[in-house]
Amino acid sequence: MALIQGRFIDNIGRVYGLYTGGFIVFIILMAILEQMGVSANTIGILFVAFTIAIYALIGWLSRTMEVDAYYVAGRQVPAVYNGMATAADWMSGASFVALAGGVYFGGYGYMAFIVGWTGGYVLVNSLMAPYLRKFGCYTVPDFIGTRYGGNFARFCAVVVLVVASFTYVTAQINATGTIAARALHIPFSVGVWFGLLGILLCSMLGGMRAVTWTQVAQYIVLIIAYLVPVIWMSNVQGFGIIPHFSYGGAVERIAELEAEYGLAKALEPVAGVAVLTTPHNAPMGGMDSWKFVTLAICMMAGTASLPHILMRYFTTPSVRSARKSVAWSLFFIFLLYFTAPALATLTKLQLLDPTLPTAVIGKAFEEVQALTWVQNWQSVGMLAVVDQNGDGFVQLNEFFMRPDIVVLATPEIAGLPYVISGLVAAGGMAAAMSTADGLLLAIANALSHDLYYKIIDPKADTAVRLIVARVLLVVIGAAAALIASLQLTGILGAVAWAFCFACSGLFFPLVLGVWWKRANTQGAIAGMIVGFVTGSAYLYYVYNGGAPWIGLDHLRFGIVGMACSLVAQIVVTLATPAPDEETQKMVDATRVPTGPSVLAAGH
Repeated sequence: MALIQGRFIDNIGRVYGLYTGGFIVFIILMAILEQMGVSANTIGILFVAFTIAIYALIGWLSRTMEVDAYYVAGRQVPAVYNGMATAADWMSGASFVALAGGVYFGGYGYMAFIVGWTGGYVLVNSLMAPYLRKFGCYTVPDFIGTRYGGNFARFCAVVVLVVASFTYVTAQINATGTIAARALHIPFSVGVWFGLLGILLCSMLGGMRAVTWTQVAQYIVLIIAYLVPVIWMSNVQGFGIIPHFSYGGAVERIAELEAEYGLAKALEPVAGVAVLTTPHNAPMGGMDSWKFVTLAICMMAGTASLPHILMRYFTTPSVRSARKSVAWSLFFIFLLYFTAPALATLTKLQLLDPTLPTAVIGKAFEEVQALTWVQNWQSVGMLAVVDQNGDGFVQLNEFFMRPDIVVLATPEIAGLPYVISGLVAAGGMAAAMSTADGLLLAIANALSHDLYYKIIDPKADTAVRLIVARVLLVVIGAAAALIASLQLTGILGAVAWAFCFACSGLFFPLVLGVWWKRANTQGAIAGMIVGFVTGSAYLYYVYNGGAPWIGLDHLRFGIVGMACSLVAQIVVTLATPAPDEETQKMVDATRVPTGPSVLAAGH
């Protein structure tokens, strides 16, 4: 396997160039089949099945029984490809499937997700990634446990990691279920298990090595799938082939149409779906600005605290490569995030503008009900058209859809060939699967390495450790699929919770662990416990009807957790003895950008 891996690394550009060309040929083949009369259902199934089969093949070829390869991909991943893998890890179901839907329904306020998630990489680059790579650990709890000393600090980090990552992975499996339900015409509750099977095929045998090379392939699929419909719609609507700088006219047109149609409140709520349009949300001052800033801060700090993202930088050959791969990550992420607002705007215009053949508002109720794409999404419970005032025409407040389907339904809404819908479904599946792979691996690795190997059985041999990791991967994945099938919250809501859990318990212990030599074990434990418990308690309070403090709702409870974590860590640290001289020298060595890793290999 080492020889195969070496040859692969030497020819990686050629391999992924051929893969990209092959995928484009596959798209063309599907377009030809559509023209020949092959059904849309068959094309959708072929897209999803083909891409999952490719990912599973990569996972199988990357199988390993080496600890370094399983946990950190042998620390051989070049910066550019680690950037692509990180971007795929980051481009979750929330980014691909739900972000544009959030902007579509929530307007300006939801741009805080884009600002926070992108800006978080500035924190990752300046505060975390190079230094954690220099430290030489396998997992985030590994850094906490070694830096601060003691199994209890390691255990606290494992608990926070598991809660944050598990919350996040349920959102990704929710996204795979949504896509599978539509593409394969199966119930959502079955779709989540189908998605889980694909996720496990990618990650179970090869660990981080398999996940890394799979995620590079998945990024190529998802970015092509995201850009094609936006460019196509923009060209049809007259905004050019690069809409990112020119869709302001679409925003103005939407505002005019909303004023013309009127935005009366729906007479009756429709279970499971949201009203199609809410008024365009322009930037406001006061509390609106406060909510924007606090949500962005939670997402930024959460980005710099999420273990599955930080783990990606443990795979690079050097500290310099880790820093370069953060820059590449940001570039590859920018391509999608810069496009999401344009997609949301152009899709809304497709539905509202009567000069476009795809508009539904103002048309006869029976005419809209007869649309194939409306029937398809209604059949899986994602959309509803209800003539509540009985006038026979669809009003602005009588068309209902789940925010999570905006991106997936866009090609059908815009009247594009179904091959584009299949492409988008494959891209959404790639986005959700790539993040779920990373999250499940982060949980399983933390439990197998930090809990089982470091605390329970330090004498366990390599084979046993990897078997434990793989069994945990399956068990945790099944539990996440079960929770996802209950649809307790939307995809974006679950992701925001995950970020807030992570930053509440881990942000300041990680930052101070690198940048404050005086930070000690007692302070870190206090910071993790107090931050995580107070943040979680505040979430419980708000989610169960409590009045939010100064606008901090359930999406922003990380602000409360982080504040309490920082105070607790500083106070307890200053009230207890400083770390020993060896630990302080280790922290100094961690901040030096050159030289070997602080920890010995295989620690």
